[in-house]
Amino acid sequence: MRVVIAGAGSVGRSIARELLANGHQILLIDKDADDVQASRVPEASWLLADACELSALEEARLEDSDVVVAATGDDKANLVLSLLAKTEFGVPRTVARVNNPKNEWMFDESWGVDVAVSTPRLMTALIEEAVSIGDLVRIFEFQQGRASMVEITLPEGSPFAGQRVGDIAWPTDTVLVAIIRDERPIAPTRDDAMEVGDELLFITTAEQERQLQQLVAPGSRPRDVTADR
Repeated sequence: MRVVIAGAGSVGRSIARELLANGHQILLIDKDADDVQASRVPEASWLLADACELSALEEARLEDSDVVVAATGDDKANLVLSLLAKTEFGVPRTVARVNNPKNEWMFDESWGVDVAVSTPRLMTALIEEAVSIGDLVRIFEFQQGRASMVEITLPEGSPFAGQRVGDIAWPTDTVLVAIIRDERPIAPTRDDAMEVGDELLFITTAEQERQLQQLVAPGSRPRDVTADR
């Protein structure tokens, strides 16, 4: 997979290293000469240019990329790049970094953003998840399909404690994707029994969140800690 990353600061370089380790082809773009140092990520290709300029994106052969990651520290630049990647170069997938949570409402398909990643929101979600028992915590919202990843820690008194996963009729469009127990992830099978204190990770839709909440932990309430849409 060919991935173009705009923004060669600490975030962009970290993403590049992870993707390179997984065998992907990476091009890093940055207009700051201090950040464009090939020795920092020698396995990647580098381009000193402004990722908001069409000529730079043409030089980067954006049309040949599978994913464009807008990881600069400027929300305006990340939005412009995402829009150009989609409308001018037909990039299949765009991922944009949100620096200021107040700007999250703009990071959607109208600006060419498939996935918006807000570090402040993710950190808030993890904090909420760590201290909430029984409350549904929305950890991540997928841009396409309007699905979300949510977490519920099974509380004392839950009717599901001790029940097998395969014996439970989950709400429509809801999938249990993982159980975290004793700090270890478990890929749930039909025969796995749930225990009090288990962290349950689901993929579901906004319409089913309340029903899921009341099913697993009656009386608790959902907490929305992702980007406002």
